[in-house]
Amino acid sequence: MHKGSHSQSGRRTRGRRRAEDGTWHVKPPLTPLIEPALLLALRDGTAHGYDLADQIADYLGLKRIDHGNLYRGLRRLEDEGIVVSQWNDGDPGRSKRTYALTETGEALLDTWAQTLQFTRERLTALLDSYERKS
Repeated sequence: MHKGSHSQSGRRTRGRRRAEDGTWHVKPPLTPLIEPALLLALRDGTAHGYDLADQIADYLGLKRIDHGNLYRGLRRLEDEGIVVSQWNDGDPGRSKRTYALTETGEALLDTWAQTLQFTRERLTALLDSYERKS
């Protein structure tokens, strides 16, 4: 079942809800941005999962990233040849897996950047229209 609130018609709404005082609360759809944020975090070199989670949260202005979802996403990206991983025994404590971007991952990040640039242009046009009519 999806998270969200029910509208008056009984249908579920995603990412928005109406408070008791009648004001709207809208949650921006940031989940699709986790992948490009992850690729960007890896562009500068290898990193551990927890470090990646912190960096992604910073990029997206979130308090935290669900680590389980992050590691499942990293495994999927590794299966697709977008990232590679290896165990690092050099640090004190337990061995940690580090992740790095592949050439395929760099190409995907470039495509994400182009897509996000297009999306930014569309969002700017939408906000410009809103502001002209306000």
